[in-house]
Amino acid sequence: LFSLQEKEKKRRQEKLRGQFKDAILGIAANLKAGYAVENSFRETLKEMKMLYGKESLIYRELYKIVQGLKNNLTVEYLMTCMAEDSGLEEIQEFADVFSIAKKSGGNLTEIIYETASVISDKIEVEKEIQVLISSKKLEQKIMTFVPFAIILYVGITSKGYFDILYNSPGGRIIMTVCLALYLTAYIMGEKITEIKV
Repeated sequence: LFSLQEKEKKRRQEKLRGQFKDAILGIAANLKAGYAVENSFRETLKEMKMLYGKESLIYRELYKIVQGLKNNLTVEYLMTCMAEDSGLEEIQEFADVFSIAKKSGGNLTEIIYETASVISDKIEVEKEIQVLISSKKLEQKIMTFVPFAIILYVGITSKGYFDILYNSPGGRIIMTVCLALYLTAYIMGEKITEIKV
C-alpha cells in the first residue's frame, strides 16, 4: 500500500515531469536560435518563470543550475544533480545524453533538440495513456470500497448476520482468507494501472 509520503512524492514528480518537458523544448529552441548552452538555460529560466511562476518546481530546479553556472560548475554536473534530486528517468536520460554530447564534441544543438523531442513525445504518450485509464482507475477505487459498504449495510440492517463469521474459528479463517484475497486484488489493481512507457 502506498503511503501518503510516496503519493505526494509521485504527485510532485508528475508535476515536474510535465514542466520539464516544456523546459527541455525551451532549451532546445534557444540552442537552435543560436544561444550558447549556458545562455540557453538562463533564457529558459526566464521563460519558465513567465509560464509557471517563481514557486514552480521547474523554476527552482533551473534556478539551481543557473546559480551553479555562476559558480563555474559545469552544466553536465548540474544536470546530473538535478536528475538525482528529482528521481525522474526522463531528466536522467537528458542529463546522460547532454553529458555525452558535450564530451564527444558532436552537433550539440541537433543532439539536444532530437533528445528533447523524443523525451517530450514520451511524456505526451504517457499523459494520453493516463487519461485513457483514468476512468478504469476510478472504477477500481469504487470497487475497492464496495465490499466494505455491503458489509456495513448488512451489519446495520441485519444485526447478528455476520456473527457466525467473526465469532467462530471456521468463520475467522474464511474472513482472513477473504481479507488476504482482497488485499492481493487491491495491490494487483494498483500495479495494473501503473503503466510505464
